[in-house]
Amino acid sequence: MYDLVIIGASAASFPAAIYAARRGLNFVLVTKEIGGELALSGEVNNWPGIQTVSGFELARQMHEHALSYGVKIEEGLEVKGIKQKNKTHIVMTEDSAGRKKEFTTKTVLIASGIHPRELNIPGEQTFRGKGITYCTVCDGPLFKGKITATIGAGNSALESALMMADIAKKVYVITKYQDRPETQGGFPKGEAILVKKLKAAKNVEIIYNANTKEIKGENMVTGLDLVDQKTGEIKALPVQGVMVHIGMIPNSDFVDCARKNQQKEIEVNLKCETSCPGVFAAGDVTNVPYKQIVIAAGQGVTAALSAIEYTNKFTD
Repeated sequence: MYDLVIIGASAASFPAAIYAARRGLNFVLVTKEIGGELALSGEVNNWPGIQTVSGFELARQMHEHALSYGVKIEEGLEVKGIKQKNKTHIVMTEDSAGRKKEFTTKTVLIASGIHPRELNIPGEQTFRGKGITYCTVCDGPLFKGKITATIGAGNSALESALMMADIAKKVYVITKYQDRPETQGGFPKGEAILVKKLKAAKNVEIIYNANTKEIKGENMVTGLDLVDQKTGEIKALPVQGVMVHIGMIPNSDFVDCARKNQQKEIEVNLKCETSCPGVFAAGDVTNVPYKQIVIAAGQGVTAALSAIEYTNKFTD
C-alpha cells in the first residue's frame, strides 16, 4: 500500500512530489502525460527568480527536479476513478491499450489540471487539426505569413494573438464583449498590459461584440462566419487558421468522492482538503480563484503537507 498517490504531472503535482519525497513517503505519481497545460504555455514571465522561461522548459525542469529525488512516475495511465475501501483509496487507471491498473493508498492528491473549452459549433470537429488549434504555442508557427483568427477574451487569447502578430500576415481577434472601459476595451478577463500591446499591434484587427457561428473550409480551414450579437448580422471572415482560447474545463470527471462546484472544480479548504477524508486536491482543477502557475505550485506543496499530516495520524 502507498502512503500517497499523486494524480497529474504539472505545476501542482511536481512540487507536491518533491515535498513528499523529502519527507520519505512511499508514493507514486500517476499521469497520462508529463507537463500538462504548463508544457503548452508560451513565455512565462512571472515565475519568481526566472525572468523569462517557456512553459515547456519550466515543466521539464520541474520533472527533472522530481526525478532527482527518485520520484516514481507511472506515465501513460489515465485515471478512471477513485474508490473508497474502509479508510483506504483505490485509484483505478487504464492505459491506451485498455489495460487496467490499480493503486491502493492511504491518501490521494488530485492535481489533474484543466483542458481547453470547445466552441461546439459546426465545422469545429471537422477541421480540428486542419486549421483549428487550441494551443497557439504548439501550432502557431505553422501559420507563418497567413491570416489567422484568435477567439477569446482572456489572457490566453491575448497571448495567442500577440504571438501570431509576430508570425502571421494578419490577425483577427474575436471577442464577445464590446469596446468599453468597463470591459477593459473588450477583454475584461485579460491583463491591461497585454490589452495595450495587442491594440498597438499594426497587423491585428479586433472584432468586438461577435460570436463565431461556423468554421468553414474544404480540406483545410478557409474561413469562419461571425454573428454580431446586437444586430444579428452575419459576417464571413477569410482565414487559414483559427486559435480557440475561450477558457478551460477541470479534469475532474473521474472524481465522485469529493464535492465539486457548478464549474466541476473540486472544492478545497485552506489545507487543500476535499470533502472526502484522505483525498486532497491542488492547482487548476480546484476552486482556487486564480489559475496561475505559482499558485498551483504553492497549492501542491500545501496539499502534500496536509497529506503527510494525515498519513502520520493514519491507523488501520
